[in-house]
Amino acid sequence: MNPGLIPLIVYLSLLFNTLSEAQPSSAGPRPLALNCGSKDGGHDADNRKWESDDKYLVAADKSVSSTALTHEASLCSDVPYMTARIFKGETSYKFNVNSTSRYIIRLHFYPSNYPDYNISDSYSVVTTGTMTLLRNFSAFITAEALSQAYLIREYSLAAFNSDSITLTFKPADKSFAFVNGIELITEPELFDDKAGLVGVADTAGTIDGVSSNMQTMFRLNVGGQYIHPKNDSGGLMRSWYDDMPYMFGAGTISHVGNVTIDYKGLPEATAPADVYRTARSQGPDPNINKHSNVTWVFQVDANFTYLVRFHFCEYHLEKINQRVFKILLNNETAFNSADIIAWTGGKGIPTRKDYAVYIGNKRGDAELWVTLHTNIDLQPEFYDILLNGLEVFKLSDARSNLAGQNPVPSEMMQKQLIANREAHDPNSICSKQVIVGGAATVGVAAIVLLIMIRKKRRAPGSDPGSTSWLPVYGTSTASKSTTSRKSHGSNSLSKDAVCNCRYFSLLEIKRATNNFDESKVIGVGGFGKVYKGVVDGNMMVAVKRSNPSSEQGVNEFMTEIEMLSKLRHRHLVSLIGFCEEGDEMVLVYDYMGKGTLRQHLYRGNKITLSWIQRLELLIGAAKGLHYLHTGAKYTIIHRDVKTTNILCDDSWVAKVSDFGLSKTGPNMHQNHVSTVVKGSFGYLDPEYFRRQQLTEKSDVYSFGVVLFEVLCARPALNPSLPKEQVSLADYALQSARKGTLEEMVDPHLKGKIKAEAFNNFTDCSIRCLSDHGMERPSMGDVLWTLESCLRIETKVEGTTNSPKSSSPSDMVEVPIDNSDMIAMHLNTLNLDNDDDDDDAIFSQIVNPQGR
Repeated sequence: MNPGLIPLIVYLSLLFNTLSEAQPSSAGPRPLALNCGSKDGGHDADNRKWESDDKYLVAADKSVSSTALTHEASLCSDVPYMTARIFKGETSYKFNVNSTSRYIIRLHFYPSNYPDYNISDSYSVVTTGTMTLLRNFSAFITAEALSQAYLIREYSLAAFNSDSITLTFKPADKSFAFVNGIELITEPELFDDKAGLVGVADTAGTIDGVSSNMQTMFRLNVGGQYIHPKNDSGGLMRSWYDDMPYMFGAGTISHVGNVTIDYKGLPEATAPADVYRTARSQGPDPNINKHSNVTWVFQVDANFTYLVRFHFCEYHLEKINQRVFKILLNNETAFNSADIIAWTGGKGIPTRKDYAVYIGNKRGDAELWVTLHTNIDLQPEFYDILLNGLEVFKLSDARSNLAGQNPVPSEMMQKQLIANREAHDPNSICSKQVIVGGAATVGVAAIVLLIMIRKKRRAPGSDPGSTSWLPVYGTSTASKSTTSRKSHGSNSLSKDAVCNCRYFSLLEIKRATNNFDESKVIGVGGFGKVYKGVVDGNMMVAVKRSNPSSEQGVNEFMTEIEMLSKLRHRHLVSLIGFCEEGDEMVLVYDYMGKGTLRQHLYRGNKITLSWIQRLELLIGAAKGLHYLHTGAKYTIIHRDVKTTNILCDDSWVAKVSDFGLSKTGPNMHQNHVSTVVKGSFGYLDPEYFRRQQLTEKSDVYSFGVVLFEVLCARPALNPSLPKEQVSLADYALQSARKGTLEEMVDPHLKGKIKAEAFNNFTDCSIRCLSDHGMERPSMGDVLWTLESCLRIETKVEGTTNSPKSSSPSDMVEVPIDNSDMIAMHLNTLNLDNDDDDDDAIFSQIVNPQGR
């Protein structure tokens, strides 16, 4: 080499490096992830690289870096949430992009307090070009209302026809803005230019998805598990969530298909193969399917158009007109004859369909209802529906705006927030009265206030007030009463609770129970006796009457009503109504024909449940608890999980019951609720007992005891056994250390549990019983393990049968091949109709088929 060329090569190399640094590496398709406020970036819990945001800032003098003062236990990763970029004035990021590409922008917010900044004072305006993404946005209010520790806002933006994107943060008046993480990812063209607009004439009824800017509202793996961003297709790092918390329909069945997904002309980035390998259908009974539908309900922002994307993949059937169904959006028909095979031409071939609907604000609410219903007019071979995935996108309006309003916390949440403030205010009257064991009990101030109102209302001459009621889901069996309906409890209950529950007069209750006839007693609990009754002529109910001398009284009565009036889930009990008149406090539930889980395990050593049946019931209970912890608007801790509070309806669907001791969970500034210890011995979390600090992991501990109770068919406490075996939890932990867990197994199950399922089940159960809550799995992890155990057990059997019947358990993922699927549709349910058991309790759901 010519020595004279060496200086030139060195110079060119340095110049090239300088130019490379001058052009941020975000240009082009490489995904960009910024850990805002961090100098070094870092790696998240999945070892994904995040870089500092410094070099992308414009007018950086108006912003500061900061570190969160608190660390929420539910944070998925410290990166990017523990550092933040705080904006004191309008500040922008500038990213070099490809002018012809769509881009996904994700904004991550962790509304913790930061040094010198009160997070409740933060209100942000976020724009990109002329598009408004957020306006007057309070991450604090939003996280409180949704009971989430952190928030992610995702947007899909059309091509800018520019070589850069400017993302601007501006604080509202006298406040500050902040952000913890920013992602910028090139998005392949996944949208059509002609998506049908529901309810509009064909000539004008289309939406151009290619040129639309949109916000991702919901992304669901229907019938399947949560899909982590690292398992997404196309490198788009999307999260796909379980659809169950949004379901509002008849009983359904989840399927897992063992099929190779052939995308053909569909871009693989549309959805990962795991979305198309799972699905939800109605079930085996065509007579039920003809008269019911499957519905998902979403809370959305009013006065926007929404693009709803349906993901389909048929892997059971293979002919046209075998399964044909209608697609409806807010009761408007989007498509009348959906036939997946007609669309794709065969099994294992996915497709997606987009439909749009405008949602105004005529009634002051904003809900999107997505409904599928079999089309019986076309007489398909099977009356059923199928759906694999669902996405909902909000489209920008005519003002280039995507911003909605901050959510309004529920009445119960507002009461708790008020109670929290009063508990920390030394001048508050209530706070002086609610000190329990030296610690202010979260939420007790609200209850004390309600009791004070109750006492004032009962003063002589006071007007008891009146209220109307609405039957749960408007079921015909809960028709309006013809007798007096003065609600003596309405003044001390929230408006929602009163409106969502029926009020029964004491006369109606006495008629239903034959004046509380002792022969009608079907159970006795801490609250009082439970009676079998009949209302509205032929509707069987369970009536729970308060015992005036019971330690459980008005607090549990109101808690049960407040909780259950707001919760709707297939595996949670639902309240029909209540009565409060004179000194009587009564709760009314639908009658539960199969009683408690406990009585089917070891009552008189009469074992009636197989291992697979026990797994199905545990899965149902786990789904109910998982929903309480993560699916509701705020975390709910049951606090009394045990086998007598897991009930079975006539179809052997497990439901979690008895919410009298339940508590709303900690807010985002706490990782526990300080409260007096309550629960049942044998199931009580030792960490909760020692520290009087309640978390959702306390429920996990109790459920761990339930798991061993089901496996071993013995009570949580049995004083008649040797000392080391009295406590089931302690005995299980000792046996695990000795390697002798198999010796504890119920003799009826020995040799009938596959080794892999047994190991997975017991490992999960032992982790649930960990002494420290942080070491226990979440209820979601427990649910996943139980479902995996069921899949292992059903690999040979192929199907799972509910106890004493051929009915498949609701919402349980089971592999179903073609012949099984056809058999399911050709055979109706053959439910067991045994005589009512004397120990049967109650399910508290008005009509399971109407949900």
